Amino acid sequence: MLSYRHSFHAGNHADVLKHAVQSLILQSLKVKDKAFVYIDTHAGAGCYDLHSKEMDKTGEYLEGIKRLWEGSVPAAMQAYLDTLRRLNETGELSQYPGSPLLAKELCRPQDRLLLSELHPADFGLLQELFTKDRRTKVHKIDGFAQLKGALPPIERRGMVLIDPPYELNHEYADVVKAVVDGIKRWATGTFAIWYPVVHSDDVDFLQRKLSNAGLPGTLQIELNVVQGNNRFGMTGSGMIVVNPPWKLEQQMNELLPWLVDKLGQSPEAHFKLRWLSPPQ
Repeated sequence: MLSYRHSFHAGNHADVLKHAVQSLILQSLKVKDKAFVYIDTHAGAGCYDLHSKEMDKTGEYLEGIKRLWEGSVPAAMQAYLDTLRRLNETGELSQYPGSPLLAKELCRPQDRLLLSELHPADFGLLQELFTKDRRTKVHKIDGFAQLKGALPPIERRGMVLIDPPYELNHEYADVVKAVVDGIKRWATGTFAIWYPVVHSDDVDFLQRKLSNAGLPGTLQIELNVVQGNNRFGMTGSGMIVVNPPWKLEQQMNELLPWLVDKLGQSPEAHFKLRWLSPPQ
């Protein structure tokens, strides 16, 4: 099934959390001069028009990045917001970068990007966006299959972003398998898994499986903008990060209360920050 299009959801509260965490991981990798690799298993189109007909139908960015566009932000959000402002030079928020474009802007000349996207329309847009970027390879292939073939990378440092649409029930199990197999192949890599909070059983499955998988330090970061209900769509989202940068827990502990205040849509908005597997 290839019906999911992120153009309906770009810039929403889930994107804000995902991209804030992604930018912090990439910033941590840049502390050292040595090159790293960025691997995106479900890259999407790469960039999104917030005034498109798709966005007119949902307007989800109005409850997400739009709320953060004006005014100051915490230091942990600065690199992410600076990238958005470079993309929107006129000062009007009209374009939103997906995870591959955010990575393109934050990575250095010596770093490498490996992107996968199966949706034919999104693949075409992604390929066009990266045509002149010699650091980047874009493939029309299942992201989990590409990940298996890409590990271990020639670089010993880097991150993998795993962000499937979760249209099919087996995708939660696919994520667990990809991470467990990936760590076996690349023990020093950082694996960042995004997930939606829709049905509590699915979140519980991810937590339980990853907690019991014998993984190295695994940090769960979750932002819920309303109270979970199992009935009315996505109420929040989370990131599970295996081998996180050592500062990430502290950074998110400071950032999450601010995000709850800015992005919360009800008094029940809350966050979760905990270790599924303790750091070693």
